[in-house]
Amino acid sequence: MWKPALLLLIGLVNIPNTTPCVAIWNQCGGINFSGETTCCDSLTCTVLNPWYSQCLQGATDSTTTTTTTTTTTTSNQGNSGCNTLYSQCNGENWSNPTCCIDSVCTYSNPYYSQCLPGSSTQSTTASTTQSTTTTTPTPSTTTTTTTTTTPSTTTTTQSTTQSTTSSSSTANQNCVPQYQQCGGINYYGSTTCCDGSTCNYLNDYYYQCLPSGNPTSSSSSASSSTASSSSSSSSSSSSTQSNGDNGQPGVTTRYWDCCKASCGWPGKASVTNPVQSCQRDGVTPIDVNAASICNGGDSSMCNNQQPWSVNSTFSYGYAAAHIAGQGESDWCCACYLLTFTSGPVVGKKMLVQVTNTGGDLGNNHFDLQMPGGGVGIFNGCSSQFGTGNPGPWGAQYGGVSSISDCDNLPAVLKPGCYWRFQWFQNADNPTMTFKRVDCPLDLTVNTQCQRL
Repeated sequence: MWKPALLLLIGLVNIPNTTPCVAIWNQCGGINFSGETTCCDSLTCTVLNPWYSQCLQGATDSTTTTTTTTTTTTSNQGNSGCNTLYSQCNGENWSNPTCCIDSVCTYSNPYYSQCLPGSSTQSTTASTTQSTTTTTPTPSTTTTTTTTTTPSTTTTTQSTTQSTTSSSSTANQNCVPQYQQCGGINYYGSTTCCDGSTCNYLNDYYYQCLPSGNPTSSSSSASSSTASSSSSSSSSSSSTQSNGDNGQPGVTTRYWDCCKASCGWPGKASVTNPVQSCQRDGVTPIDVNAASICNGGDSSMCNNQQPWSVNSTFSYGYAAAHIAGQGESDWCCACYLLTFTSGPVVGKKMLVQVTNTGGDLGNNHFDLQMPGGGVGIFNGCSSQFGTGNPGPWGAQYGGVSSISDCDNLPAVLKPGCYWRFQWFQNADNPTMTFKRVDCPLDLTVNTQCQRL
């Protein structure tokens, strides 16, 4: 009589543990993610961007992160605390080691660098907080003569071209390396993965180049529609566009004057906050009503509002602007996708947030912020950094003339200056087309300004 009950009890005790876990390559965290966050054995939940964390193969001593936290790894005793494959190795506010075990610390965005296999990754120029992980900028051996259209004289400059390194193909110089982003909302870079990889849909914000034949549920080819062309817009004037769309024609110039931005004053537009201004250290936030350093005050442009590259064809940055038929209430803190149409950067794209208004700008004119780009009408940099006038800032219009001149700038501003001669290839006021798009977190996190 008791035998059947006893057998049933034994059977229940021996039921295997079927706690759900997330398989390799699948999502395990991110903004608005409500699914399982525990990766299966030997996998690590790795943050790739604020919207997407992924289960990747890593050391078994790594710990799993939750939705939006940074992946934590236990140091390998034989490698002096260096990070394991696919673990985070740098980023804003990152205070742990930046070295990697049998891999390369590869820049993804200002908040995240990741240890990736060295043979299939690309080292890119990072923002100021990423300077320890980037390739040391050195001038190219090829010298090109560039005739400037600014009031400065013609100069001969040295430029370097950043190229994608792939383990499988060099024919497509604009292909995306393995494990890097290739699509998603507000992504405007290349969607073509290098040979041996396929652009896989992971969520609306993130497509990734993964080894061909990986077990993800869906993928997209370079010619298919990615999230960057299918995302909905918040208004008819602020829509996310695909790479092939055309916009209004415009012109660009460059500057970095260290002054408080015009959009940093209250009441300029319907926004969450005015553009963040900083104290003379370029880091500490200052009251929105503080006078500009260019008018005898202490409020200056923040150091993190300089450009940085995402990959070989796409960069983020900030700009002063003047758009025909509009005013500051229209463009302050708005974002625009620029597609360059002349010079060595033809076809490259840059997504900028407008932080300033240039009193000397014409219609459909974007003045790109880049350290060493020329102080223009005002020179707050000499006061902010105590360098004297003109100091190391180069010509009033046009700025420094070679990448070696970047070495004379304050250390915190060198990355943006190097960017000009690397990703931007020292392009001299290239023309472009522009269109308004939704602002990504990558830009607004530095300005603390979003349009309402």
